[in-house]
Amino acid sequence: MTTAIQNPTTHDNSSFTDAAALPAGTRGADRPLGTMFEIAKILVTEHDLENMVSRLLAFLTDILPAADAGILMLYDSKIDGLVVKAAQGFDLDTLQQIRLAPGESLAGKAFATGQAELYTTPQETSAAMATLTPTNRETLAAATRGVMQPNSAITIPLTTNDTKVGVLLLESLHRPVSFSPEDLQFLRSVANLLALTIENVRLHQELDTVRSLDEANRLKAEVISTLAHEMRTPLTSIKGYSTALLMEGANFSPDTQREFLRIIDEECDVLQDLIHDLLESSMIDAGFLRLEVQPVRLPRLARSVADDFAHYGENYRFVVDFPADFPIVDADPQRVTQVLRNLVDNAVKYSPDGGLIVVRGEAREAEIVISVADQGVGIAPEHLNRLFEKFFRIKSGLGRHVVGTGLGLPIARTIVESHGGRIWAESQVGQGTTLYFTLPRHPVDSAAESAEEGNV
Repeated sequence: MTTAIQNPTTHDNSSFTDAAALPAGTRGADRPLGTMFEIAKILVTEHDLENMVSRLLAFLTDILPAADAGILMLYDSKIDGLVVKAAQGFDLDTLQQIRLAPGESLAGKAFATGQAELYTTPQETSAAMATLTPTNRETLAAATRGVMQPNSAITIPLTTNDTKVGVLLLESLHRPVSFSPEDLQFLRSVANLLALTIENVRLHQELDTVRSLDEANRLKAEVISTLAHEMRTPLTSIKGYSTALLMEGANFSPDTQREFLRIIDEECDVLQDLIHDLLESSMIDAGFLRLEVQPVRLPRLARSVADDFAHYGENYRFVVDFPADFPIVDADPQRVTQVLRNLVDNAVKYSPDGGLIVVRGEAREAEIVISVADQGVGIAPEHLNRLFEKFFRIKSGLGRHVVGTGLGLPIARTIVESHGGRIWAESQVGQGTTLYFTLPRHPVDSAAESAEEGNV
């Protein structure tokens, strides 16, 4: 197959000043070691395959007198054919629709035979292109704006360890000179380097895939282990106390029975929270997070959350500190409440000895800032950046297990960022932690604001 250049009289060499700066003699059959060095530099410095090949094709069409178009095709085993990876001087989007069978046209023949081919006349290229299918011929004509007939061409198969990788094709469409045997020999060396580089990129991609699968499997196993552990503890308590209550002949006092039922109820809440976090995380991953935005008074939400946590014991004191003129913001009240609950819950869990937990609000020009500060064990600096990762659990140093899935803070981050806000943490080991999040300030309808004020 052939390609055509859109503007045969010009080349875009803005990214390849190194080619233009090569010594005299480079632009012909006499190509010094510096030329191969420049090619090797392109292959080594570019990590993206498409960018690398595009740079290489532009370089080759610049230094070879006959070349004004080029293409790289790679073999795809799924379709048993060649597909376009990169090219120089044509409509790439259109050309990438071509699926070239082994043996078809210029590139297909080189791939099938494994032999480099030099076509020095229009008649030779025309004969080789006669095997193009009608569909590929039409696509090629569209990609090259009808200029399909090269005056001269070179095809070099790309092979590594006897494995066919693809084909490098260079063409002369408008230039008066033809490719020479010296060009063919030079491009064989280039093709060898290119084939090795492509194979290296593929191996790295396969290795990354294997590593990703291994990491995914490790995380899956870790999640299952964590969930099994988290659920086993409350289930053990529920089973134990309910079995005790059902024992024949057991004679517990009303106060003892009530205490057993209270423990069962609390452990059921723990299980409910675990399952809720899992479902929430799954819905967010599936893209089902939806916000129902409305004017919200955050001080009222914060006080409600603090009141819900008051049952944790007399050792905890909750303070809600908002300015009297704190603005109304547009947000999803249910989701913001969820964020506040997750942050306060985190503060309680990592403050085993109780202490003061402060929920504070600050209004800035473009956003509001909410913070939840505790006097707990604190977080080591190396853990702060991972605090909002899914399933990450802080090594608390509490000497006891902290219940949870490690999903509360990641869920909070997703909700806050969906509102257009930010979330972060500041902490010192032994001196407590402060979690912050922001929400952008939006103007709200005055009638809605008045109605909201009337409900306070």
